[in-house]
Amino acid sequence: MTIAYVEDEDIIRENMTKTLNLLCGECVSFNNAKELLIHLKTNNIDIVLTDINLPKMDGIELIKQLRNQNENIPIILLTAYLETEYLLKAIEYRVVEYLNKPVDYETLLNALLKAVKEIVRTGQYIIKINSTLFYNVLKKELKNNKNNKIINLTTKELKLFELLLKNKNRVVSYDEIKTDVWNSAYEVTESAFKNLLSKLRNKVGKDIIVNISKVGYRLEVEVN
Repeated sequence: MTIAYVEDEDIIRENMTKTLNLLCGECVSFNNAKELLIHLKTNNIDIVLTDINLPKMDGIELIKQLRNQNENIPIILLTAYLETEYLLKAIEYRVVEYLNKPVDYETLLNALLKAVKEIVRTGQYIIKINSTLFYNVLKKELKNNKNNKIINLTTKELKLFELLLKNKNRVVSYDEIKTDVWNSAYEVTESAFKNLLSKLRNKVGKDIIVNISKVGYRLEVEVN
């Protein structure tokens, strides 16, 4: 599960990012709202945690734009001040939790658990690849709805698929794939690399995992 964290104060952002990586598995952090919005154009995010007082675009304007793009993504707001105006806006945009800074570990954990429950309630843990393929993030299952069967993936195939999915509709370089799947960009034989890609493409479809010659691979995900 991936959480996006927006905070303009460097030390706070660095410390919180470490905590969120431990709690959520992966945290991508940004020092302003516009960076997050750019990131969302080509990447999947499960939860957004953002400060209200941000440069260039404040947290309220950010969640307004997020809601225009995704009605259901769980959003947690952070602020140093519990201001009525912000609280009312948070309610209007269906924020999962409104936390006062500094946040203690237990309060943060409870807010994240609440966000996960919201993901389950709204069915967001199911990602549509195309009209036939759907990926269950929580179960880590890829299902073909046409024949109602689960596509069994090996550990490395799953790692590769999730890497491509995380970077949907963007070319992932050969070195990125080798580093993520094998933890090395240099010690992987070409035959092992090509064999893994070939097996995965045969399982999910060559038209879905597209090879960009001499560059890398891209997972084609339909835009709803």
